[in-house]
Amino acid sequence: MSVEAARTTAGSQSEFDAYAENYDEALAVGLSATGESKEYYASGRISWLAKRLSLHGHTVRTVLDFGCGTGSGVPYLFDGLGAQLVHGVDVSAASLDTARSTHARTGATFGMVDAPVGPVFDLAFCNGVFHHIPVAERAAAAAYVREALVPDGFFALWENNPWNPGTRYIMSRVPFDRNAITLTPPESRRLLRDAGFDIVHTDFLFVFPRALRALRPLERLIRALPLGGQYLVLARKR
Repeated sequence: MSVEAARTTAGSQSEFDAYAENYDEALAVGLSATGESKEYYASGRISWLAKRLSLHGHTVRTVLDFGCGTGSGVPYLFDGLGAQLVHGVDVSAASLDTARSTHARTGATFGMVDAPVGPVFDLAFCNGVFHHIPVAERAAAAAYVREALVPDGFFALWENNPWNPGTRYIMSRVPFDRNAITLTPPESRRLLRDAGFDIVHTDFLFVFPRALRALRPLERLIRALPLGGQYLVLARKR
């Protein structure tokens, strides 16, 4: 995708500039209904992804964190996946400033999404971003990710599951999620196929809130059922 198309995808000004300083507080309001913090979910996403990538013998050295926001996921990508370089891109300049100051470490870089990248990344990671991208611009965003990946690189797309009523309730409590247009799992898979990816797995995680945490060992057995609060579409660049 050209820089011009990336600018279209990014938009002229990000709604998230206003949340650069209090993003975590706003998110915590929604997640409080589950009894868990964002760290619980961040760790769970990376732990599950690491298992999936290991199953395919895919070694991760370089990661594109697409829609990195304030960079809170960067430490998990380094420590949980063993990455040597993580490059976060976002549409919000204010959020990137926060990411640079908060997550300064060797191998971590950040930039606006309209700056050209790749193809240099083994893995692209994206959590809860595409439901904020206007529907007409999602294909361009998926193409941007594909072009950033090396041949046979993987794209881990995490999205909120609109088929889960708890997820819809949580999103209604978060100011920047309230009016987002969610993607169903079939829509996400179709989006990636059309962008030049082969779908490898679709998994549903985070079924049980903290009050029912004794049941969480069952989640591995029911991961194919569309019950979880989030889902992972793992795809490989075609």
